[in-house]
Amino acid sequence: MTENIEVVVVGGGYAGVMAANRLTQRDDVTVTLINPRPSFVHRIRLHQLVGGTGDAVVGYREILADRVRLVVDTATRIDAAGRSVTLADGGTVGYDYLIYAVGSGSADPSVPGAAEYAHNMASLEEAQRLRSVLETTPTTAVVTVVGAGATGIEVAAELAAEGRTVTLVCGRVLHPYLHPRIRRKFAKRLAKLGVTVIDGPGAKVTAVSRGAVLLADGRELPSAVIIWTAGFSVPDLAARSGLRTDAAGRLLTDETLTSVDDDRIVAAGDSAAPSGMPLRMSCQSANPLGAHAADTVLTRIVGGQPATIAIGFFGQCVSLGHGAATVQVASKSDIAKGFAVGGLLGAKIKSSSFTGLIEHLAHEAHEPGSFTWKFRDDTRQQRLQAKHRKALAAR
Repeated sequence: MTENIEVVVVGGGYAGVMAANRLTQRDDVTVTLINPRPSFVHRIRLHQLVGGTGDAVVGYREILADRVRLVVDTATRIDAAGRSVTLADGGTVGYDYLIYAVGSGSADPSVPGAAEYAHNMASLEEAQRLRSVLETTPTTAVVTVVGAGATGIEVAAELAAEGRTVTLVCGRVLHPYLHPRIRRKFAKRLAKLGVTVIDGPGAKVTAVSRGAVLLADGRELPSAVIIWTAGFSVPDLAARSGLRTDAAGRLLTDETLTSVDDDRIVAAGDSAAPSGMPLRMSCQSANPLGAHAADTVLTRIVGGQPATIAIGFFGQCVSLGHGAATVQVASKSDIAKGFAVGGLLGAKIKSSSFTGLIEHLAHEAHEPGSFTWKFRDDTRQQRLQAKHRKALAAR
């Protein structure tokens, strides 16, 4: 009789669910998914939850393979030597292989007063609390959004389209990822919605109080509600477990997504740092990384050599209010180009991403191994070699 193989996936986001579903290709693999919530959080819809125009919760039974056991709890420590995961309730779960997919969340702001007076929205609970605050705040009251990346732009546009008075504080420039030509288009759209965009060298936030945001140039912005979207962080589970991480706390892996400390531990999603050169945190890379992590485990089970990652991008799609979106087109290595898709097509692409991500997970649950990704970055190995040569030259 073939011995059963236990695989534990820590984290039930896009990457974790994709990995768990894909692992069910083998009948002799038992898959356990550990997640702190009983439902899946569709993170790219959190700005809609905050704006009151959509929901961001999906039942796991809609997207998770029947053979995957869901454990609703929080992993507090990974014992690599003993191959077990300690849970918050005091229990443990053993494993033969582990996929580390703990995702990302709100960054801890170092700006004085931000932690006390600003609202985060990177998690379901944060977004729900923020929505409750907004529901009791007059529509005419000023809402200030700090951080002008994709999340900041999306929630600012969503609230402005709702009729609210919104100020977007960029820190330096509006969404640094964007090509300058496309950035101007975003600025025009935000202005049309009535969003006041504050950028430039003096636009860095230096302090937050109960009713105001203070900027580096001395300006004080009165604000009834302050939303903090600047940056993301990853849980410190890997570091607390004695596993090596990059400076941001992501698990260090090789190009197969295998931990540099233990070939029984594989990472995926926002919390993975392959070769110390992680991909952009996004749902766009999460599904392929989850699939690749599962493939790495399945290959190791049979004694094979896992493939290296070749995951590329097509750009970034950003919502710009109800039924509007713009796609910043990029190279497969994630460099923004001077081209974007807007209008009805841009809105259609964004809308299709809401349903498409869930459909990919559900399809993998019913047909494990079926998910494929079209965008492959074939220049990554060249860039890694260039990084290595630069590091050697600096010694």
